[in-house]
Amino acid sequence: MASIDIKIPPMGESISSGVLAKWHVKDGDIVKKDQPLFELETDKITSEGTAEAAGKISLQVAPGTEVKIGQVVASIDTAVGAASATPPAPAATAAAAPTIENPKSKIENPQSPAVRRLAAETGVDPAKVEGSGKAGRVTKGDMLAAASAPVVAAAVASAPTAAVPASAPVVTPPAAGRRSRVKMTKLRQTIAKRLVAAQHEAAMLTTFNEVDMSAVMALRAKYQDDFVKKNGVKLGFMSFFTKAVVHALREVPAVNAQLEGEEIIQNHYFDISMAVSTEKGLVVPVVRNCDQLDMAGIEKAIGEVAKRARDGKLGLPDFEGGCFTITNGGIFGSMLSTPIINAPQSAILGLHAINERPVAVNGQVVIRPMMYLALSYDHRLVDGKEAVTFLVKVKQAIEDPARLLIGA
Repeated sequence: MASIDIKIPPMGESISSGVLAKWHVKDGDIVKKDQPLFELETDKITSEGTAEAAGKISLQVAPGTEVKIGQVVASIDTAVGAASATPPAPAATAAAAPTIENPKSKIENPQSPAVRRLAAETGVDPAKVEGSGKAGRVTKGDMLAAASAPVVAAAVASAPTAAVPASAPVVTPPAAGRRSRVKMTKLRQTIAKRLVAAQHEAAMLTTFNEVDMSAVMALRAKYQDDFVKKNGVKLGFMSFFTKAVVHALREVPAVNAQLEGEEIIQNHYFDISMAVSTEKGLVVPVVRNCDQLDMAGIEKAIGEVAKRARDGKLGLPDFEGGCFTITNGGIFGSMLSTPIINAPQSAILGLHAINERPVAVNGQVVIRPMMYLALSYDHRLVDGKEAVTFLVKVKQAIEDPARLLIGA
């Protein structure tokens, strides 16, 4: 029998293990070459493992198992794959069709990843669960209810019967499925550890300012159509702020540095980390050489890393080498926050929602689109004067974008 082993691939020098979060195939399935087989979660990235050849797969590791780099997690019988290349005759297919207890959940409505994961964790067979979703599909709530219903029923059945006074209030037991317990992913565990470590290890301080977005919004409205026609991407706010940050880092180089032991490492490049929210947690990929990119280049680069982040396609090199971070909580409606430093960097800029507010301009009260800016920084390395100057430089560049052209 011709068989090949499926191993956990190398992920980088600093990664030695991960968690096989889920299988995209079932034991005994016929797989094609390069077909995605499993999802691997590490403390830094999430990646997919693919089939090296076509054939019948035999799974050797259950979902949720911690695995080492190079560990064999499945094998593929390539001989069966070759034999299965010719599709069976229609009559034979009909004759061999298995009987399924719940056809709607397995044929018309394939199980979602959440349902498959709960099935593996609780032992509940989705085929025996009555689905409440569209077209009878089994949902996560159905699985949680099915998993906890027998426990509740057993507890009620074993409880002693006692006379209840007529005036006593009726106590309703908690409904099944109101709470569930799910183990943190490797990525979420690492995010938690790094955020706590940043607060414990850095002398973190946050300074605030506000910026009038009128000039940038007017530029976008005036040139948006031409920009899209020429470059194929929209002109967003992030390219303006990225350019403003690069300008401010040049003016205040102390912010573009980091501590390593008792030494200060001064960065002479401008690779900016961009915080991206994904279903698995917050990741911070890096956009390289922002000082050399024009506005269109920055917009395209941000769009690309954001898409790859949400698709789980980022690799370890995508997170390395950033010298400053921008995070935009405004897209979720945040009015004000104190962002946490992305170690080992020394500072992070937080952007917030744009709201029209009355402000004083030349002695007159006017309504302007205003945004709060927050700069969190490591006070061991950056003094208050430098932090405030940095934030003022960003504010000036946004309120008067012409400064970015002349470097003022």
